[in-house]
Amino acid sequence: MGRRFQFERKKDRFYRAAQEEGLRSRAAFKLGFLATRFPVFHHGDRVLDLGAAPGGWTIVARETIGPRGRVVAVDPRPVDPVEGVEVVRGLVGDPRLAARLGPEPFDVVLSDMSPRISGAWSTDHARSVALVRSAFHLAQQVLREGGRFVAKVFDGDLVPELVAEMEPSFERLQRSKPPASRERSSELYLIGLGYLRAAETRSG
Repeated sequence: MGRRFQFERKKDRFYRAAQEEGLRSRAAFKLGFLATRFPVFHHGDRVLDLGAAPGGWTIVARETIGPRGRVVAVDPRPVDPVEGVEVVRGLVGDPRLAARLGPEPFDVVLSDMSPRISGAWSTDHARSVALVRSAFHLAQQVLREGGRFVAKVFDGDLVPELVAEMEPSFERLQRSKPPASRERSSELYLIGLGYLRAAETRSG
């Protein structure tokens, strides 16, 4: 990690706030913002957090849904234990993953997954879109009717096509860029509200 990046990160108010509040990443503020702007969570929800490591979104979800809720965190990397959270070591895109998550549907599916950055914008953008597609494909298998879906994607020319694919499956599909996203970052978030399971049958 370069010295300039370290210096800029230390000046970042969200990074400093995450350190001061004992949060695992500044990404927690992004989900916190989305949860206040959109009805992502309800008390007692069952939440699936994809690409959960290091656990920033997992903690926000766990604290927001209350003690009656359940969070399942999925990542190929280790996630430090969080009380009331089940961790599943696995890759999104593995056809066996849905079965490992059990038969009970989820109310919310989250994805803050990012590709390994290559430095080539078109490659990173395409990989980011592919990750969202993988997360959405899994959501179509495990999300209950009326459920919610939140996913990060790098903005670019492939996003309109991605949105067109997802839009019929939700009552409403919104885009948002939380203040905690760095100004120069191309990341944005897609928020699907009111999942329509019938759309899966039509598209299949």
